[in-house]
Amino acid sequence: MSETKELLRLAEALLARPSLTPDDAGCQALIGERLVAAGFTIEQHRFGAVDNLLAWHGEGRPFTLFVGHTDVVPPGDLSAWLTPPFTPTLRDGCLFARGAADMKGAVAAFVVALERFVRSYPGHRGRVGILLTSDEEGPAIDGTARVVELLSARGEVPDFALVGEASGRARLGDRIRIGRRGSLTVELLVRGRQGHVAYPEQVDNPIHRMARILGELAQERWDEGDADFPPTSLQVTAVSAGVGADNVVPGEASARFNLRFGPASGGFAALEARIAAVVGRHAPSHELRFVRGAQPFRSPPGALRAAVEAVLVERFGAPPRADTGGGTSDGRFLAAAGAEVVELGPSAASIHQVNEHIALAELFALPEIYQAILARLHSP
Repeated sequence: MSETKELLRLAEALLARPSLTPDDAGCQALIGERLVAAGFTIEQHRFGAVDNLLAWHGEGRPFTLFVGHTDVVPPGDLSAWLTPPFTPTLRDGCLFARGAADMKGAVAAFVVALERFVRSYPGHRGRVGILLTSDEEGPAIDGTARVVELLSARGEVPDFALVGEASGRARLGDRIRIGRRGSLTVELLVRGRQGHVAYPEQVDNPIHRMARILGELAQERWDEGDADFPPTSLQVTAVSAGVGADNVVPGEASARFNLRFGPASGGFAALEARIAAVVGRHAPSHELRFVRGAQPFRSPPGALRAAVEAVLVERFGAPPRADTGGGTSDGRFLAAAGAEVVELGPSAASIHQVNEHIALAELFALPEIYQAILARLHSP
């Protein structure tokens, strides 16, 4: 079987498994069997309902881990998919299925790259391996974070972590992530006084108060960002009010919004204080709940970034843009433990959408790119 057919068969096998968070649906068992056959040592760690796979080959330093996840987000409206989301389908030069770009395509490429690398360099320097979880798209509590805690306790935090999240803007290799913004979710309940719409002097409309709060927060200039991070952004994700009658002012209104922020924001405490001040000015009676998500992180340039950039220049003729955009990723747990982190994967154009797909040209290129990066870091 040709190498491209082998890769495609593995990708299709992973994509056919409906591994909705936190269900791994057997993906890691399939990968573990392959890596054991290739001479890797594997550890399986289950925390709660979450499956985690850690595998490595070799010993000593440097230690490079490929980092990814086998869980996927729900497919959404099935009628909007041209083909069933868990039936991998080749069409128009692409592989369609939920998780094709985010990130089972990259996971399959990781596995094939590791197999090829240890065949080519059985006596390579240091350790190479992979860390997979089924909890990246969910709470991210019992996944990568827990395994990194184990590695830290054993003194085995990797030197380099290459995360396979979809990073390309127009194509594979035009952009890499060197960090990610933090995430803060806010849940707000504003209380007023219910009553008849014809008697405005007898009501206190919480929707009006909520509108002023959200308007001010949406216009707030939280910070100016910095060289790597854009300014903090706020997006309202839900608003709810009403009792089901057009002639009744409700007694409560609720909203939920999220901020994505960098270090220039001052962090969770500073943002929460500013939000609380705005809410307090407009709504004397309210409930405010902050849900702290990810901390922002930025990985300083080192040997991993140098290797990634050199390989991409060699392949595409131009260096990638390095930024911190997109959502959160498990790279934050490795960075906090001391690893250098770079994220490199296929185009992100279709992730979390119906008819998610990965271009076959990108899927077939990924193992070669990943293997070349390993060679720069670990060849004897």
